[in-house]
Amino acid sequence: MRFLTLKYFNAVAKLGSIRKAADRLHVAPSAVSRQIAQLEHELDAVLFERSKSGVRLTAAGEVLARQSHRIFRDLDRARAGIDDLRGLRRGDVSLWVIEGFVTGLLPNILADFQRRYPAVAFKVQTASTDRITEALLEDEADIGITFNASPRAEIETIAEFPEPVSCLVARDHKYANRKNLSLDEICKEPLALPDHSFGIRQSFERTVAKHKLNPRVLVTTNSLELTNTMAVTGQFIAFKPAMAVITQLGSGQLRAIPVADTELASARSSISVHRDRPLSRAAQEFLKLLTTTIRASKAKTRK
Repeated sequence: MRFLTLKYFNAVAKLGSIRKAADRLHVAPSAVSRQIAQLEHELDAVLFERSKSGVRLTAAGEVLARQSHRIFRDLDRARAGIDDLRGLRRGDVSLWVIEGFVTGLLPNILADFQRRYPAVAFKVQTASTDRITEALLEDEADIGITFNASPRAEIETIAEFPEPVSCLVARDHKYANRKNLSLDEICKEPLALPDHSFGIRQSFERTVAKHKLNPRVLVTTNSLELTNTMAVTGQFIAFKPAMAVITQLGSGQLRAIPVADTELASARSSISVHRDRPLSRAAQEFLKLLTTTIRASKAKTRK
């Protein structure tokens, strides 16, 4: 089984399409198809189900995808170990974060790190808390930043920070000048919320269920940016943790009103890694900067 064959297989598995994989690999689709056929012949197993819309892994394909993914990650680690010997003259870091963090502190932290270590490259993915946890477990992410994540034995929390939840309203909304809002008041208004894979939606659902409330959730989306935009219209209320509203509040388009609920007021964000997986030196150094910068920012906010 050749490295090139596994590389082609992984590209098809990830993209769900032979044509898209060929485009990504800069080869002809026929070349990818030949490698997949050769691999299926060698393993005596069908790896993909073909359809007009693309391909999907079979049970055998799922097994190979998991194992081959580990092979490529091990190669990445070997490369990172060699980079470590060069004193961080290069390296790669895979960072998965909740969407709100991207418009907050993260750009400045990345820029600061790049000034110190200009040859280190980052792969930054935004996702829901559930998906970030999965990425840490499946060895896709070196570092994850989540919101109100459920504890997992395999996941080590490096640092936690308070992220009290506020509701976001337009500056001309009837609640714009309130000091705080009760859940009962909020649930009577049209709401725009992220889907159930997001930690903030899970926290909200637990809280309203505890109080036996029936919220008017009229927009559900996997985009936190859309919930912001819906709030800006003045017709909807959105919910966000503190770190996710810096840009919007700075522009003056939205007001953040604290929610008068203990559970939502005690929400937290977490920086996490896989407990049993060593980090490259590049990831270790970035983890230190990430943690100290957020901690300093939080301390400054409290003053």
